[in-house]
Amino acid sequence: MKIEDTPNILIKIDEKIFTKDPTSSELGRNIVLHSIGLIDELGFEAFTFKKLADKIQCTEASIYRYFENKHKLLIYHLTWYWTWMEYRLTLSTANIKSPEQRLKIALQLLTSPLEQEPHVPQVDEAALYRIVIVESQKVYLTKTVDEENKQGLFLSYKKLCKKAASIVSEINPDYRYPTALISTVIETSYDQRYFARHLPSLTEIPKEQEEGITEYLTELVLKAIK
Repeated sequence: MKIEDTPNILIKIDEKIFTKDPTSSELGRNIVLHSIGLIDELGFEAFTFKKLADKIQCTEASIYRYFENKHKLLIYHLTWYWTWMEYRLTLSTANIKSPEQRLKIALQLLTSPLEQEPHVPQVDEAALYRIVIVESQKVYLTKTVDEENKQGLFLSYKKLCKKAASIVSEINPDYRYPTALISTVIETSYDQRYFARHLPSLTEIPKEQEEGITEYLTELVLKAIK
């Protein structure tokens, strides 16, 4: 089955991330949709619930009924992204017998920008991907990371990495660092894309040819597990 053959998709998010499920009401859905746009436009540091409330014409208190703070809102967005990526990875590699081919598909998916799918109209995927590039590390490079990890708030990211890492282990069971390799690939793809767009002297990949990121990381992985 292909993604385009599936009906409208609703990603299930861990209830510990929100106070009230934003998918349960029109206001909640507006909070999710328009917060993506504002974080993309302003950056996470400048984004506030007050600015979001002004944008969607509600009170700050109404937003706080859904999310404890903007950090939890960012975790919500990243959890949606990681869960969606795992779903796409599962669907894209299903019924493909060759682990080498599955790995190449996985690397293509993990290192490429999101494109808008008609079956997920509730999320601006292009804007979300720009947030992932710039803001994703801010969900776990915090003083509260250990407690949030105990609560399972990063389980979706771990599942994504483990699923791709299992393909690496299938190809080379003796390779000792499959999860480290995959998490490095994911994070490096964001860094290289950011460098290409903003700090070009830190990469040989020009922003006009960002597909070179996938080529570079695929080569890196295949040589590492050879």
